[in-house]
Amino acid sequence: MPYFGLLVMLLWVFCLIDAITADEGGIRYLPKIVWILLIVFLPFAGSLAWLVAGRPVGAGIWGGAGGSGYGRASNSAYPEYETRPGRQAAQNPEADAEFLRQCRERAEEQRRIERERRKRDLGF
Repeated sequence: MPYFGLLVMLLWVFCLIDAITADEGGIRYLPKIVWILLIVFLPFAGSLAWLVAGRPVGAGIWGGAGGSGYGRASNSAYPEYETRPGRQAAQNPEADAEFLRQCRERAEEQRRIERERRKRDLGF
């Protein structure tokens, strides 16, 4: 038992770093800041609670996504949106390209109308 304090401190440091680096969307049951405060103010109990209840399912060794978290394969062209709640990756790239083309056409049309209005107001 003489090393119990050292083990608690190592567990505390690991859990604190893990909670800080974990993706907000994957954390369970409580908001991220509440987990961090729980770990800071109740080192042993908060760390154990984080490992059992708060840590994202399938999280890598230092939070984030499973595996290394870096350079993971993704089915999406926008992997940064995969783990955040409320944000969805495109399901149909052709529809996205069409939408962007329509946005560009509309912006160009608005620019053209504004140029014509300014010419008319200046008397050209």
